[in-house]
Amino acid sequence: MPEEEDLHSKIERQARRMVKAEHERPTLLSQTVYIGTLGLLMVLPMIGGAYLGLWLDSLATGYSIRWTTSLILVGVFVGGLNVYLFIKD
Repeated sequence: MPEEEDLHSKIERQARRMVKAEHERPTLLSQTVYIGTLGLLMVLPMIGGAYLGLWLDSLATGYSIRWTTSLILVGVFVGGLNVYLFIKD
């Protein structure tokens, strides 16, 4: 009865997978840390771009927000790329 033995081994393997998945389930704390990391990866480049742009704009004569706006947009792009690469791995 090889079919019964094959079925029995498949059922045992599936049961082991289910038990393993139950033990490896992510906790609320680990999910919170993961989401927080994603937030920091997105926000920090934007804040850095804003501060750098503000400093560069302060060096220019008159009122200018060109550097600030441009570097915030660069920060959005870099932050999005960071999040994508983090999730991809």
